[in-house]
Amino acid sequence: MELNNCGGTKLEKSGNKPKVAVLMGGIGSERQISLQSGNSIANALKEAQFDVITADINPDNLGILEDKSIDIFFPAMHGKFGEDGELQKILEDKSLAYTGSGPVASKAAFNKIQSKMLFNEIDLNIPMFIEYDPQIDNIELKQQLEYLSDKFVIKPISEGSSVGVTIISSVKDAIKAAKNTYVQFGDCMIEEFIEGKELTVGILCGQALLIIEIKTISGFYDYQAKYVDNQTQYLFDTITDTTLIAEIKNAAMDCFNCLGCRHFSRVDFILSNDNKPYVLEVNTIPGFTSHSLLPKAAQKAGFSMSGLCEKIVETAFSDVAKPRIL
Repeated sequence: MELNNCGGTKLEKSGNKPKVAVLMGGIGSERQISLQSGNSIANALKEAQFDVITADINPDNLGILEDKSIDIFFPAMHGKFGEDGELQKILEDKSLAYTGSGPVASKAAFNKIQSKMLFNEIDLNIPMFIEYDPQIDNIELKQQLEYLSDKFVIKPISEGSSVGVTIISSVKDAIKAAKNTYVQFGDCMIEEFIEGKELTVGILCGQALLIIEIKTISGFYDYQAKYVDNQTQYLFDTITDTTLIAEIKNAAMDCFNCLGCRHFSRVDFILSNDNKPYVLEVNTIPGFTSHSLLPKAAQKAGFSMSGLCEKIVETAFSDVAKPRIL
């Protein structure tokens, strides 16, 4: 696959490539994955001959942002304070150049209900859902769930990497699981479970990459399957219907654009057994680990990890002088 109009230009500063600070760590449940992604990005950029430093940051440790020698920041932060728009807002307020989506797009993508409402407005297929209300009467909630589905997915509204996600096969257990999820993670939702294939579409430089089908041993692409289990399969070209391929890719780009994302992202789907694609969520800072999906799709498009990270930095630099979609 060849990417056209990928944006970005080869940039040099005083005969050398710009200095990049990779931001990682943070305070969220995905901290350890962020450290893996950050180190992977840093090593890739060093291979591409960039001057690179890394910083393990949190809201009380942002001194790296005062380093005037840094030309561009590469957030590799997953989850809270990193992917939810808070860090991006700080970078914007300091007029610092950085990779990835802006604060408004990041916040909208990170909130599963807010993003679903936006997807619904542009007529994309989304699973039916309700936001869990801890004050609701159990009888009323039971009636809502019986109308919704007979199998459910319980999700925290603002977490990533399938943290806190459970699949439940009865109304009674769904109510119990939602209560437990609310206590542990705060706001959560109950979504209809759709049987089908798990798909993901990486986006780079404003173009959808090849579709990946994910097959797991457990049947659920949870934290273990994503980052630990080497038996998880990542398959290309399992969908052969060109019309369906175009529909899924177009839906991915519609998600990316309606949120106002930029540079790169990843959009997750369920393809139902009757071949109807349902959007699940957009990841504005997907993983860059050895198990991660965006690097796998980029590799199929001809980008090594080093080339992928270099292209993202170049594309971000090309946006510095342009008005940004926050």
